[in-house]
Amino acid sequence: MLTIRFATPADAPRLAALRYDFRHAHAGATEDRAGFEARTAVWMRERLAAKEPWHCWVLEDGLTIVGNLWLELVEKLPNPGPEAERHAYITNVYAEEAARGGAGRMLLDAALAWCRERGVDTVILWPSEKSRTLYQRAGFDVRNDLFALKLPFTGRR
Repeated sequence: MLTIRFATPADAPRLAALRYDFRHAHAGATEDRAGFEARTAVWMRERLAAKEPWHCWVLEDGLTIVGNLWLELVEKLPNPGPEAERHAYITNVYAEEAARGGAGRMLLDAALAWCRERGVDTVILWPSEKSRTLYQRAGFDVRNDLFALKLPFTGRR
């Protein structure tokens, strides 16, 4: 049975391993797995301990984390009118192969409910080609009022 909960700092090593699996399958790797997981676990542990602006939901099958969704709250400048003052950026929505078939939607529904409860204005993400239908079914659409500039990777993290 799959369940969802908020991640804790203790989950960081497992979440780092899932991150490697997700990104390695997507774009390959130039960093060895052990080094990446160690570096990423530190980053994740720090953000999960701080509790703002990063949040992470984990999908568990029993006691094993098999998926996750990360969300960063982005503050907007104050507005004088009736407009919420936070955006949410969703990233790294991933479930292991055996857990797929509804797992992404479970994670997404949990994160969107949380955003609604907190009065988030707009939720943004960059979908993969395979995930577009998941997000469209959840109400996301392609916007013509958002510009993005992809800068070349310079080797600096």
